[in-house]
Amino acid sequence: MKKVFEVTYKGHHIQVENTWFNGEKLLVDGKLQDQNLGFAFDRATLNGVIKNNDGANQNIKVSLGGAVTVECRIFVDHELIYPDHVIE
Repeated sequence: MKKVFEVTYKGHHIQVENTWFNGEKLLVDGKLQDQNLGFAFDRATLNGVIKNNDGANQNIKVSLGGAVTVECRIFVDHELIYPDHVIE
């Protein structure tokens, strides 16, 4: 089973894929930035980076977890951007 979470943040497409047997992936603008392999029984974390308009790096942190269904939270520089809102 595969679950995909997606958000656009300041023109960057952030996608998180979660699968039962192949782990989790963080893709930014279609490029793989982090991956966990295998089972994550209760919680997983992924990390990545995007460049802002000034060329400075902004850190991405993804938290995945849940007992019955998988929930996803995406943060950019410690600000929650998913699931609460989309910033274009």
